[in-house]
Amino acid sequence: MTNEKFRLEIQHLIRHILRAKTEDFSELAKIADLSLAEDFVGVDLSGQDLCDNNLSGADLSSANLNEADLSLANLNEANLSFANLSGANLNEADLSLANLNKVDLSLANLSGANLISANLSGVDLLSADLLSADLSGANLKGANLSGANLKGANLSGANLSGANLSGANLSGANLSGANLRAADLISANLNKADLSLANLKDANLVSTDLSGSNLRDATLNGADLSLANVDKALFGYNSGLSAEMKLDLVGQGAVFKDATGLSVKSLAPSRFAKGHENSEAPVSAARRDRIQGDSMTRQRPRS
Repeated sequence: MTNEKFRLEIQHLIRHILRAKTEDFSELAKIADLSLAEDFVGVDLSGQDLCDNNLSGADLSSANLNEADLSLANLNEANLSFANLSGANLNEADLSLANLNKVDLSLANLSGANLISANLSGVDLLSADLLSADLSGANLKGANLSGANLKGANLSGANLSGANLSGANLSGANLSGANLRAADLISANLNKADLSLANLKDANLVSTDLSGSNLRDATLNGADLSLANVDKALFGYNSGLSAEMKLDLVGQGAVFKDATGLSVKSLAPSRFAKGHENSEAPVSAARRDRIQGDSMTRQRPRS
């Protein structure tokens, strides 16, 4: 193609784009005879307004989307692996089933975003806002979520093994059935979080706020709960907790419930109470009545 012919084609293309009655990126790509699935790998779209655009299935791997506005955008099944989305606005965007492997999402706004079953392995979400985001079934293995806001987020069934969640806000989050094996949750806020059936084997929970959280049926083998706040946290059927550890947690305000729903704390023998280590177990009501009856018989005067 000669330079003149190329120039005329570009001018023709520009006229078509200027006449277009749409600002939708995918529609403009069609006008330009460009394929979302092939022609945008590594493209620079930093700071661009892509709000409410349909980018479903697009290949944006290695693209620069730094501080781009992708709020309400449809990125279902899109390939964004190795892309730069730091500081991007993805508020309420649809990223379900998207490939976000090794993506930079530090400081990004993902509040209310749909990330169901998305691949976020190795992703950088440092200080990102994921308020009320849906990450159920997502793969976050080895992800960096340090300082991230995950308040009220749905992480049920998510894979967070080896993830860094230090200092993250997970208050009220749903982590039921999540895999948090060897995850770093040091100083994280898990107040009133649902961790039932979660795998916390070898997890670092040092100085974590677990107050009011639900940890029933959670796996706690090798988990470090030192200095954690367990006030009113609900435990029960947990593997990895010795009798001594259970009593120590009860002493810190934790509640253990068995199949009958009765609190282990209320059933704990008084000999385990502080200052009464050598006290005997409490006498049952039936035994007390029997003792009192025998005492009265002995005290009855002979006729």
